Amino acid sequence: MDTEVKDSNGTVLNDGDSVQIIKDLKVKGTSVTLKRGTVVKNIRLNHREDEIECNAGKIKGLVLKTCFLKKVG
Repeated sequence: MDTEVKDSNGTVLNDGDSVQIIKDLKVKGTSVTLKRGTVVKNIRLNHREDEIECNAGKIKGLVLKTCFLKKVG
């Protein structure tokens, strides 16, 4: 993969990083809302530079836009 995946602040993200959600997000198809400040660990990069895959709580295989994330640590 030659594309760089960056968070909302322009920090480069890598597989296994932890990110924090910067805005409340409703998850389509569920009644769950991911709250601002929620930390999502062990992200996976996919073939798109503006999306990551992760597991958040009971939701498996969640795809999040990088514009709503900031890298932790």
